[in-house]
Amino acid sequence: MDIQELTRAMNDFVEAKGWYKSDSKRPQTARNLSISLALEAAEVLEYFQWDDKLSKPEEFSLELADIALYLLQLAHVTGINLEQAILEKLQINEKRDWNEK
Repeated sequence: MDIQELTRAMNDFVEAKGWYKSDSKRPQTARNLSISLALEAAEVLEYFQWDDKLSKPEEFSLELADIALYLLQLAHVTGINLEQAILEKLQINEKRDWNEK
């Protein structure tokens, strides 16, 4: 499954829940999705709070999936081609001097 198919599957889920409707109790705005993305990303830290070793990889994988879903949705609602943006960023990073301050 590629990034477009994942985005479609995510959109199908959100549509089925009614979250894209104007009267939704969970409005899927760029602001709300950005907040949700940051909150989910912060939850990743809990898995390493007191230990460097990952003790619950199955739960951790679901947290990463939450992050990916919010990222896909945020890109979708803002009209960002995430695949293109990633490829462009990789090109920028290839040319970057990682040793400069």
